[in-house]
Amino acid sequence: MSQSHETKAADKKPGAAFFDHFDRHAHGKGLKGGTTHYCPGCGHGLAHKFLAEALVELGVEDRTVMISPVGCAVFLFYYFDTGNTQAAHGRAPAVALGHKLANPNSIVVSYQGDGDLAAIGLAEIMHAAQLGIPISVIFINNAIYGMTGGQMAPTTLPGQWSATTPEGRGPMQGQPMHVSEVIAKLDGASYVERCALYDQRERKRCKAAIKKALQLQVEGRGFGFVEILAECPTHWHMTSLESELHVKNVMAKEYPLGLIKDVTREPWFSPAKPTFDVERVLDVLETERDTVERFCQKFPEHLDPLDVSIKLAGSGGDGAQTAAMLVTRTAICEGYDSTHIPSYGPESRGGTSYADVHIAKSEVLSPAAPHPHVLVAFNAPSLDKFAGDVRPGGMVIYDASVIAKAPKVAEGVRVHAVPMSAIAQRLGNVVVKSVVALGALQQAAQVLDERSFLGELRRSLSHKAGMIPVNEEAFKAGVQAVRTPA
Repeated sequence: MSQSHETKAADKKPGAAFFDHFDRHAHGKGLKGGTTHYCPGCGHGLAHKFLAEALVELGVEDRTVMISPVGCAVFLFYYFDTGNTQAAHGRAPAVALGHKLANPNSIVVSYQGDGDLAAIGLAEIMHAAQLGIPISVIFINNAIYGMTGGQMAPTTLPGQWSATTPEGRGPMQGQPMHVSEVIAKLDGASYVERCALYDQRERKRCKAAIKKALQLQVEGRGFGFVEILAECPTHWHMTSLESELHVKNVMAKEYPLGLIKDVTREPWFSPAKPTFDVERVLDVLETERDTVERFCQKFPEHLDPLDVSIKLAGSGGDGAQTAAMLVTRTAICEGYDSTHIPSYGPESRGGTSYADVHIAKSEVLSPAAPHPHVLVAFNAPSLDKFAGDVRPGGMVIYDASVIAKAPKVAEGVRVHAVPMSAIAQRLGNVVVKSVVALGALQQAAQVLDERSFLGELRRSLSHKAGMIPVNEEAFKAGVQAVRTPA
């Protein structure tokens, strides 16, 4: 979920990474417009301050994207006047990489707590660090889950009380995870440092560490990781002063402060921006241009002026993924931008496996299709699960051979019952029911052109030329089943 704020020109200060007023409280009015949601004595406030100052000093605040976590810093986007994206729990590094690769000139900061990064997001941060692409990670370690009520975190100290360790963390809960040391052992990480906030000396070192991690990214040198030992008076049941002393005298013994890794690398990160040029995409698909003839006279605006979404769903082996890929490749060969995102359920057979397809006039902005224009369902569970999501004015095409009851749909949604499996069996090859579905999709929705699909079928089966006739027949049978339903 992306977040953005409109700031009046008169209120915006040049060279500032913070908003002048924080809209979360009283819509930014009065004294409350200058307060954060953090508890008194929380370390997040200082970490935010040092990060904002470093962005301004480097002059990159206007091209920075902050990734907000799930945790105490979940409302970070109310404070930073930068690009902001809210990531799912633990997924901030993956989202950060997406931003960096889509816009290499951006400065991307993944700001995460210990529950977000070291628990549910451990796989994401490990792979991001090993990849080594220049992003900057700020890791706030307060040794506890703050937002959700003070449960034990991977970084909770031995003997420490929490809501889930009322007798203190013991051997049955394992030892604390030393995340920075783990990250430092990965080849892709360039810079790893742990710092704290309990006195002025450590605060200066903390700001310098944050700035260095950002500088590495600005120069395209590598992945920077800064761990900050932060106070949590609320869930430690301490005063602010006691919390500072706890970090100094207890936490810093378990998690030693200092530089853990600093590898000098030459600037290397300078990828080109992603391209949506049709010729380049055809290169990736290894499609010979001379053999690709285009038949579509115009974009299927009767479905949507700019972007048509299709969901194909069935059990494993039904061919939903194959059909989705064929639609996508056909659309690309017709000069449109098109994406195919598969989603596999836990079942190898039965249940639901689906694919979301988009066909865009210029550029697909989001590959997911939660409310598709068209649903193609190969089995009853898929029809039950997705038929209600089809947008008004859309359509549902389902395999009437295996689905006995027509679905309940929104008003205005057209429904086509096509005996896909029965047609495929009549043709002597049950595998081609997905191609029957393609024919039905084209006839019912007029997505592209029949000749476009048939051309892509021939290209896709060029290494299995013997299968081309039955697939062509299957496609035409799907067209006919919609044209003259039984």
